[in-house]
Order: sequence, then structure tokens, then C-alpha cells
Amino acid sequence: MKIVKTAYEVRNIVNEWRKKGLSVGFVPTMGYLHEGHQSLIEKAVKENDRVVVSVFVNPMQFGENEDFDSYPRDIDRDSEICEKAGCSVIFNPDISEMYGEYFSSFVNMNTLPQRLCGKSRPIHFKGVCTVVTKLFNIVCPDRAYFGQKDAQQLAIIKRMVSDLNFNINIIGCPIVREEDGLAKSSRNTYLNAEERKAAVVLSRSLKIGKSLMENGEKSAEKIISAVKEEINKEKLAKIDYIEIVDMNRLQPVNEINCQVLVAIAVYIGKTRLIDNFIM
Repeated sequence: MKIVKTAYEVRNIVNEWRKKGLSVGFVPTMGYLHEGHQSLIEKAVKENDRVVVSVFVNPMQFGENEDFDSYPRDIDRDSEICEKAGCSVIFNPDISEMYGEYFSSFVNMNTLPQRLCGKSRPIHFKGVCTVVTKLFNIVCPDRAYFGQKDAQQLAIIKRMVSDLNFNINIIGCPIVREEDGLAKSSRNTYLNAEERKAAVVLSRSLKIGKSLMENGEKSAEKIISAVKEEINKEKLAKIDYIEIVDMNRLQPVNEINCQVLVAIAVYIGKTRLIDNFIM
């Protein structure tokens, strides 16, 4: 496994693979990898001849007063996980490599980013779409792998790839959870012991909503109310949003009569966590 810092190096390596007729999988990450990332890499390794993992904390997707500076970074730890999972190349660029001195081009999208995380983080998905477009153009993979925990991001990337005619297959992968149900996240490291215990309220509340739906409840308002009631029982929890949206447009629904995404964002102390399920 190699760690490279420049787009030039990645392109040269991928070009050599292409000459041999090898397929290329790609897993974009911001590093501080956990079992969720590892599951993406392992799936990519199973489905492709070679796999590139990017490790880049993208400043463009962080808003003012968000956690860009404190976001956890550990390339040595990440390298061990990547190598264990079967990764071929880690692309670990500096900010100057991704965004030169006169950088002034962006990729943005209407509709899909307007709800959920996009509503409370208005610049976030502009940054995501821009950096993912750059990474796709650098790596030129056959397949790219994203986790369902960031369900809105997954939907937006799929739409962008379709709208802009990228010749890439986007693979969504299931949420990986701790034994107590908490979705794996790099931001879980921010939680102290009391907050970590409290954070289980996210998955617990979603189980209540899912159970209602499985038992025939069609009213989005009633499902949201039940999820909200459970979260509000936890004194350390502060709700950012609870929404039920259709999977195609990510717009709110009143009645469950199509495939929907039930998504929540909750602050546990100062840490903002997200979780969801699709039904």
C-alpha cells in the first residue's frame, strides 16, 4: 500500500492499473477511520481489483464556528486500518493541493440540500459536492462507496453523478453501529462518558419510529412526535431536526406512501450527531 500526496501521483498509478485492465474502487473519507469506513473499504476491495481511499479533512464543507480545527486526524492509525482492509493507495493531500491560491470553481445543487443537514449547515453540501467532484476527476474510479449514515450526502452524490453524467457507479452501504446501537462516527470521540451513554437516545428513538411504521402507522406527524418525545426524555439531548422525507427529492411527506428517509440530528452536549433509517 502506498500513501501519496498529489493528484499527479494518483493519476499515474491509476493509469498504470487501467493499462492492465484493472477495475478501480474509491472510498472518500475525512480520516480518523472507524469500523464503518473499514466496511466500505472491504466492500470496495471485494468488488474491484484496486482501491483508493482518500483521507482529506475538507475545509470547504465546514461552516463558521464548526469543528474543522478540532476534527480528529491520525494518518498513521488510518493507514493501519486501510492496509488491513486491503486498500491499494491512500490519497492524503494537503489543502494547497486540493485548493490552489486562485481556486474559484464550485459545484452546487438545488432542492436536495435544502432540508435536513443542509438547512442547519447551509454551505456544507456545496463543499461536499465540490470536493467529491474533484476527487472523482482525480481518481476516475469505476465505483465509489458511501455510508448510509450520511443518507442526505449519499442521495446528493447519486443525483450529482446522474445530473452531470459521471461514469461512476455509486454504492450505498449500511450503517455500522456500536453494540448499544449508536451509529459509528468520528465525532463520537468528542463525547465524554456521560454523553456517550446519552447518545444512544438517537438509535433508541428511531427504533420507536420504525416500529410504528412497521405496525402500519402512516402519519408522518405521529411518527415524528413519538421520536421527539423519546429524545426529549434525555436531558443532555437537544434536537436539531427530525424529518421524514421522500427518497427522491428529500422533501417532507405528510403520509407514508412511498420510500422515505427518517432522519434526525441531535446535539449531545456540544456534539452534533446524526442517524436515520430508510423504509
